[in-house]
Amino acid sequence: MTGWDFLDRFMNTFPPIAATILFVAVLVIFIIGFSKHGLNFLKYGFKQTEIGSLSTKISEVNAKIDGLQMEVNAKIDGLQTEFNTRIDGLQTEFRTELATIKTNHFGHLKGFLTELTSILLDKEILNNTDKARLDNQLRDM
Repeated sequence: MTGWDFLDRFMNTFPPIAATILFVAVLVIFIIGFSKHGLNFLKYGFKQTEIGSLSTKISEVNAKIDGLQMEVNAKIDGLQTEFNTRIDGLQTEFRTELATIKTNHFGHLKGFLTELTSILLDKEILNNTDKARLDNQLRDM
């Protein structure tokens, strides 16, 4: 049984005048839908959205995206400023600690070298002139 057989049986159940009125009504609906929507009427029927309403929805979505993009950019700028501030603070702290370590390191090193020259003098490896010259070099550091 094909679709045409079904349509033939369906139309034969109506009296001829009712079938004609039904056929004319279907034909008028098809003509109106086809003239308004074209071939898309066969796929989607009357439930198609108008292009104007679709373009306004697209404009609204674009406006929301632009707003979100501005918010994200503002947050990124804030985070970048905070990051730069923290990095600057860490650099200052690091430089201070490095200067302290240098001072302490060279202080210990000078003490060690002074002690070493004294030991070398006691062992008679150095004489007083050489020790005085080394002590003067250490003082200049």
